[in-house]
Amino acid sequence: MDASHRGRYSDFDARAGGGGGGSKSSLTIEPSGSDGHRGFAAESRGSGGSGGKRSLTGSLSIYSLDVDLLCTIFSLLDHFDLVRCSVVCKAWYHVVYTSSLMRDLYEKRNSCIKLTAKSLPLEISTKFYLGELAMEEHKLSFRRASAKVDQWNGHHTRVNICRMKRGVVLSGVGDKIVGLTNSKLCIWRRHGQRGIFQSHEGVFTRGLCMSYIDPEAVIGCEDGRVRVFDMYSGKCSRIFRVHSGPVTCLALTDDQLIIGGSTFGNIAVVDLTSGERLGFARSNYCPTGLKTLSYNTNSHLLFAGSTSGYAHCWDIRTMRSVWETRVSPNVIYSVHHLSIDTSTLAVGGLDGVLRILDQRTGEILSSLVMDDAAISIKSAHDNQKVSEKKARSLPQNACLYNVPRSLRPPITCLSVGMKKIVTTHNEKFIRIWRFQDNI
Repeated sequence: MDASHRGRYSDFDARAGGGGGGSKSSLTIEPSGSDGHRGFAAESRGSGGSGGKRSLTGSLSIYSLDVDLLCTIFSLLDHFDLVRCSVVCKAWYHVVYTSSLMRDLYEKRNSCIKLTAKSLPLEISTKFYLGELAMEEHKLSFRRASAKVDQWNGHHTRVNICRMKRGVVLSGVGDKIVGLTNSKLCIWRRHGQRGIFQSHEGVFTRGLCMSYIDPEAVIGCEDGRVRVFDMYSGKCSRIFRVHSGPVTCLALTDDQLIIGGSTFGNIAVVDLTSGERLGFARSNYCPTGLKTLSYNTNSHLLFAGSTSGYAHCWDIRTMRSVWETRVSPNVIYSVHHLSIDTSTLAVGGLDGVLRILDQRTGEILSSLVMDDAAISIKSAHDNQKVSEKKARSLPQNACLYNVPRSLRPPITCLSVGMKKIVTTHNEKFIRIWRFQDNI
């Protein structure tokens, strides 16, 4: 299985539910043995009363059910619950992923998505099929543009970065938080002191953007160069010329490439190891400064947002423009997509409207702002108050001046998860947009 099929469920929430049982019977799920099955013991007693009713007491084991019956039960679950069941024990894992009856029943129930990987081994093709179902549901939820919004104050100062991992909103990666301030690269350790890599003898001038893959941080600078730092030693290991003008945004790829955008609307692809320039492209709407980049490893498409409100897309393999669409009247600060999604792209910027675009065409699928009325107020940790509101969809020709600025504060950064988007805003607060099938 190639890299595009891995990690299909990295953004799934591992939630567990509980239920109650009646007074006449009880069901006990026991750990499976080496064969994954256990017998069950049931004892029936006569009960008093004229009706002659009988009650079932004792212990039942779900492992007494044969494989065909388990397949029938599992085929009734949605794909998220099915994946959660597969991690209960080895026996259930094998039923879910290695039973041809299970796969056939599930494919029959979900006829909208056809199984396209039948040539692969059964376990791999089933996982791929469940991943396709999840991505289809993710795509449809964004297209329906029905969402509830949780909002709370995140920090005491302006919030300008967010990441999402397994449904959790993060302010850093691992045990470090990396930040850039002009000519200083700062690393805050969650349980330690702050480390600062300052400019020494012109090692790097004013930094404008940063991206990092542990252990290296890459700084895009005003002089058109990028500096590569080792975050543990604090030493600058490499300096590359990327553009003739300032480097305003960066993206790093898993195959050791640096992609840099400039104030002139250009992008350049440079090898992280050698510094060799591998490709160069420019916007058709120059001059326009690029503010943000997002690279899709599966489709090899690079997305960008610019100061003139355009969203851009290039194919990195050919360095040709795929589409360029003006989606906002103001600067776009952030574009992002789910790592395994090749269909939808989230865009946010100065006008405060959250937009969902088609990755292949640049077409605007939906535009959202928060509704004014709060549905409820929920408590959170540290006495924080979380207000829950609904999102409101805007028509394509809507006049933004009719929407109060309080409902659409500038989106400084956004991050996409499975059927949800996190946005950060100038006013120090964070929003989570939860897209649902029916609201």
